[in-house]
Amino acid sequence: MKVLIIGGGGREHTLAWKISQSPSVEAVYAAPGNAGIAEIAECIPVSATDIDALSGFAREHKIDLTVVGPEAPLVAGIVDTFRARGLAIFGFDRKGARLEGSKVWAKEFMDRHGIPTGGFSVFDDPAGAADAIRDNSPPYVIKADGLAAGKGVLICGSEAEAMDAIDRIMKERVFGDAGERIIIEEFLTGQELSILAIFDGRTYRLFVPSQDHKRAYDGDEGPNTGGMGAYAPVPLYDTELERRVAREIIEPTFNGMREDGITGAGVLYFGLIITGDGPKVLEYNCRFGDPETQVILPLFDGDLAEVMREAVSQNLEKADFSNSAESAVCVVVASGGYPGSYRKGYTITGIERAGGKGCIVFHAGTALVDDRLQTSGGRVLGVTALGSSLGEALGRVYSGVEEISFTDRFFRRDIGGKGLQQV
Repeated sequence: MKVLIIGGGGREHTLAWKISQSPSVEAVYAAPGNAGIAEIAECIPVSATDIDALSGFAREHKIDLTVVGPEAPLVAGIVDTFRARGLAIFGFDRKGARLEGSKVWAKEFMDRHGIPTGGFSVFDDPAGAADAIRDNSPPYVIKADGLAAGKGVLICGSEAEAMDAIDRIMKERVFGDAGERIIIEEFLTGQELSILAIFDGRTYRLFVPSQDHKRAYDGDEGPNTGGMGAYAPVPLYDTELERRVAREIIEPTFNGMREDGITGAGVLYFGLIITGDGPKVLEYNCRFGDPETQVILPLFDGDLAEVMREAVSQNLEKADFSNSAESAVCVVVASGGYPGSYRKGYTITGIERAGGKGCIVFHAGTALVDDRLQTSGGRVLGVTALGSSLGEALGRVYSGVEEISFTDRFFRRDIGGKGLQQV
């Protein structure tokens, strides 16, 4: 089987790493890939959103399965195009991708299908949004409607901060067209966790639950990022909570997708918060999470390529789907200044030494320039380690992180801390 992976971040490196382990896979390609992916796959200089070029490559090279990593091509309809051209592809169609591509559409979906979530109001003009802020009390949750690279959710602690957020999103358009509409949402408190499921249109299978760390700095301080680390499984997610989430959220979501005619096989990401009133949905994503993928796939014991192929054929129930009982932790090593402005081109050292500490290093924002590995993004590397317990995995991963060096690097030192408190 020949597999094409679309994307070039840490998630896609993890997908390439896992898929390349399948005995049925003879070749892996990535578009555009990165320096780490290039060690295990052939990287193609094609943008992840150039759908015509990607479908042309898949046809010319007789690709048996295309796997979509990022959300942008899904929202742009890459699955619809590939399927219309007779090409097998793993991912949801344009309608399904709206669960992530439009937070308004997702909230209306939850409301329509009785899925618990926070209260919300939708605004398409700054004046109306400002009036709503004045009529309510902080903290305020303000969300840009469209895609914003994981940074479109702002939690504001004061009226002035909320007004500024509305202006930046709707007037200054810091998130581009994603800010044409916003949601002002009820602020919910509780522990967050992520559940990722493969769905083939008929049935689904679940990966181990994980917990992401969105804020840039220790203690959940600083701005939201695309994710600074993750761990799995989550001790909070006991049998009772698992049953409740399945009954109140997962089953109604997939029933709703069937009723709404959402087609294709892909990954649905449930971003949950466990409140005093029970579990509620904060967001859906229509693809593998990043950095959650860097912990759930190392804990996945099955043949991912075969699982995806069966899912595309609506035969997921036939696939061998099993998860390890071990724990995994991923710590993101980022460029100074991220998620704001940062410099690129710094030399990276220590990856082999981190590997010697028992870590797997996934590349996110790297490039090979004149045979020298350099930084090329905000999130540069994801360092993952496994262990028989969360504590063992944490000790191993931070030992590996300390081996890695580049100018202005930073990372959170409290990834997985909440999990240790739950044990």
